[in-house]
Amino acid sequence: MGAVRKCVDAVLFFFFLVIAVVAPLFDAQTCLPETFFPKSLVDLKNWYSVEYGDYLVAEKPGFFVGLIWVELLFAWPLSLLNLYALVAGASWLPTTCLFYGASTLTSMTAIMVEMVTSGRASEKLLLMYYPFLGFGVLAILRGLLSGCGKSTTTPNSAKTSKKKRA
Repeated sequence: MGAVRKCVDAVLFFFFLVIAVVAPLFDAQTCLPETFFPKSLVDLKNWYSVEYGDYLVAEKPGFFVGLIWVELLFAWPLSLLNLYALVAGASWLPTTCLFYGASTLTSMTAIMVEMVTSGRASEKLLLMYYPFLGFGVLAILRGLLSGCGKSTTTPNSAKTSKKKRA
């Protein structure tokens, strides 16, 4: 089970690293004026929206802009915390993974429903978004299943608590 957890943690680390870089440099262009960003980043975003046919990035519908604000104000800081927690082995990693995963899965569900029901999304665009949907599920599972097989109390702590009550 430890090898599986290490593989999951490696995948999560990669995705959290991508989010840590992409959210402030690329996604933030959806909400903030383009003048805040270097021309090369603006050109990259424009190329991406044309190349993949990402009409949400190009047209900036209200719900999408709102989801990007949630990503920037809530999920991006959590991705930074999760990167730290993965490197440091912090005990609170499952909690922050659960928060991040729930937020990402919720956002990605709204985005995927829009794309599929609108009929405007190409297969190429959907293939770009699917991994992030899976990433949300993986983060939730990491948060929920992290304690499987572990006891939350040790026999010594149970004896100590009884002595304190007496």
